[in-house]
Amino acid sequence: MTTSHPTHDTARPDADAASGRRRAASRRAAAESRTGARDAGRKPTTTILVTAILVIVALYFLVPVYWVVINATKSTEDLFGTSGFWFGESFQLVENLRSVLSANDGIFPRWGLNSVLYAGVGSVLATYFATAAGYALAKYRFPGRRFVYVLVLGGVLVPGTAVALPLFFLFSSIGITNTYWSVLIPSLVSPFGLFLASIYASAAVPDELLEAGRIDGVGELGLFHRLALPQLTPAIVTILLFQFVAIWNNYMLPLVMLADEKLYPITLGLDSWRAQTDRLPEFFQLTTGGALLSVIPLAILILVLQRFWRGGLTEGSVKG
Repeated sequence: MTTSHPTHDTARPDADAASGRRRAASRRAAAESRTGARDAGRKPTTTILVTAILVIVALYFLVPVYWVVINATKSTEDLFGTSGFWFGESFQLVENLRSVLSANDGIFPRWGLNSVLYAGVGSVLATYFATAAGYALAKYRFPGRRFVYVLVLGGVLVPGTAVALPLFFLFSSIGITNTYWSVLIPSLVSPFGLFLASIYASAAVPDELLEAGRIDGVGELGLFHRLALPQLTPAIVTILLFQFVAIWNNYMLPLVMLADEKLYPITLGLDSWRAQTDRLPEFFQLTTGGALLSVIPLAILILVLQRFWRGGLTEGSVKG
């Protein structure tokens, strides 16, 4: 007569549970060990030094903006009679902005629309061209590829002011100076954006992904638009922002190309107002208020686009 031992069956789940608890405890201990190792490498002096440097850099960039905001609220008398870093006796921000928008028969809104046209259209098209060319340099092998890379690096090193005068002679020979095209066409080229897109595409777009798309019958343009572009979002946003800011703040090219005041961007328009301050002191206040208004679109753009950077940081994350 055989007897059964049910205690073995009931003990096995307990043993499995205990084994699972031990493995979980081991994982927690390993994680705490790694975290402790990282925390141990952070010296308090290093943290304080890095924080101090970041604070100094932030102040370096924010103090001019603070000065513009404060002085845009003052009258012309308070602008010179009070401290530049504190408010004056009267708060005239609304009146000053109204004067900016209505001065010279309302020319400032026209300058603003011109800047939006130059920077908006130029940055979008330049970003697309730079991303497409960078993707091609990173993912295709063709004769002369290294030579193209050298040309791109040369374009990054050449400042825009160095090519403004040659571009003027070129555009003058074909009759497009003092037109929108004379500022828009040079804005469509971004050597830095092309170089950045090439570096990012080589790391962010796997060759296996493209091969899988080709096997599924996707054409080369489809590979770029449907598979590569979503992976390149952080680089696209970076190129777009850099190009937009560069075109928005561009001064030399419009100065060389444009003679009609109605075609001026904000940078050139504000400089024309500043040039009149010697005989008309009220233009100091118009220039300061105009500078404040010119900063607002850039701040809005950064606030809108920063979420794409945060999304790009987790683009390739894998759940552990």
